[in-house]
Amino acid sequence: MGSHGFFYNQETNSANIVNPLNPEEFRKQGHMIIDFLADYYKNIENYPVLSQVEPGYLQKLLPKSAPNVPEPIETILHDIQNHIIPGITHWQSPNYYAYFPSSGSVAGFLGEVLSTGFNVVGFNWISSPAATELEAIVMDWLGQMLELPQSFLFSGTGGGVIQGTTCEAILCTLTAARDQMLSKIGRKKIGKLVVYGSDQTHSALAKAAKIAGIEPNNVRAIKTMKSASFELSPESLRRAIRLDLETGLVPFFLCPTVGTTSTTAVDPIGPLCEVAQEHGMWVHVDAAYAGSACICPELRHFIDGIEGANSFSFNAHKWFFTTLDCCCLWVKDPGALIKSLSTNAEFLNNKASDSKQVVDYKDWQITLSRRFRAMKLWLVLRSYGVATLRNFLRSHVKMAKRFQQLVESDNRFEVVVPRNFAMVCFRILPTKIGYNKSDHRTRVVDDEEYANELNKTLLESVNSSGQLYMTHTVVHGIYVIRFAVGASLTEDKHVIKAWKVVQEMADAILETM
Repeated sequence: MGSHGFFYNQETNSANIVNPLNPEEFRKQGHMIIDFLADYYKNIENYPVLSQVEPGYLQKLLPKSAPNVPEPIETILHDIQNHIIPGITHWQSPNYYAYFPSSGSVAGFLGEVLSTGFNVVGFNWISSPAATELEAIVMDWLGQMLELPQSFLFSGTGGGVIQGTTCEAILCTLTAARDQMLSKIGRKKIGKLVVYGSDQTHSALAKAAKIAGIEPNNVRAIKTMKSASFELSPESLRRAIRLDLETGLVPFFLCPTVGTTSTTAVDPIGPLCEVAQEHGMWVHVDAAYAGSACICPELRHFIDGIEGANSFSFNAHKWFFTTLDCCCLWVKDPGALIKSLSTNAEFLNNKASDSKQVVDYKDWQITLSRRFRAMKLWLVLRSYGVATLRNFLRSHVKMAKRFQQLVESDNRFEVVVPRNFAMVCFRILPTKIGYNKSDHRTRVVDDEEYANELNKTLLESVNSSGQLYMTHTVVHGIYVIRFAVGASLTEDKHVIKAWKVVQEMADAILETM
């Protein structure tokens, strides 16, 4: 008993308690961490891009329980360097070409520091007026940069909100669309509602439909064709809708994509919207990756027809130099979101909300609490300006064109689909000549399955080298290597080096045929 009392007094003695938000300690540790990250970025090319650790590695390195007494920040940073960094896949590396980019910037990072430092919970206007009003302003700024119709902006009849990810944006809009349609046909008919996308649409659509209670068999993934660059055709959509109507189902939601994940295909927004409008469907345009590029006048045509849609979103944390998470969503009818997503608990009541003169963003999203994401987007827009942001994006498109030219200059390879933005989809051709040094013979192989295995081996060899990191997709049975330019530190020399690595690995593999 005596020993128990000793420990109790020791832990509750105010002399032993250090204020966790001491300004001077914050200043000291903050400088140390900024220096640590600056050195990380400076030396990032020294690390293998793809983490080389095995599953469970960290459990062997860290203690079995949390420390009972404080540890100095120096010790913690030492462990980050030695234990955490080896387990990081370096998304900010200039040799990172996998998935889609998660581009960072000084402004984006420092905006995140400010946002986190203020640590406000801006669920409604009164909880932090600046957080709400700044978000509305930057969403209108960005909408203007994209030349969105006034019907999507606060300065018009719509409005914008910053969600966490596209998954949330699709779920929110699909929920609003569901409730709109059910208010017309009766809530008991939810089992008849049908969602439409293509076989290239992100899996977020099916997940959102599942969460929203849509019958899984009523989610349509309409087949696309390689000959049409994997675009969703209006004719195929019309045919799918007609078949559903004939069986008594109710079309209510369409999700075309600008820049699909597999190949950056672009669905024809205008013609698809025309088909959807014939049936009173909600159209949400998912431009998660490519939407940012549409601030460039020469690329704006990819969202032509957007005036026919009900909502539009893109991820500023992908290719707009703003740190995760930051999904920008615009809607023509904010009231539809609010009607589906609002909460009115007594503790939230206040005069500002009752006046209907303010935006309460809690009613535009799934969660109640929300971060001050607008701060980092505001810093990015102000620190770089529209002209510089456009040039950043153009530089990535130019580097992707350079890589495309390098692929096309080697007759062993092909570019599988047309390049729309800053990603090149390529592979070793299924019909190729392999030269074997040992017997000085050549052989020709024409076998898609074999070609798929060969390309898979090539990608694994490249990635395991640590020199760069790419990912793949499979479209209509074809294994494709994706080369996505977009890391902020990438320069032309890195792209040229990447192609040399691909060629060297291909040489080594083909010589063993």
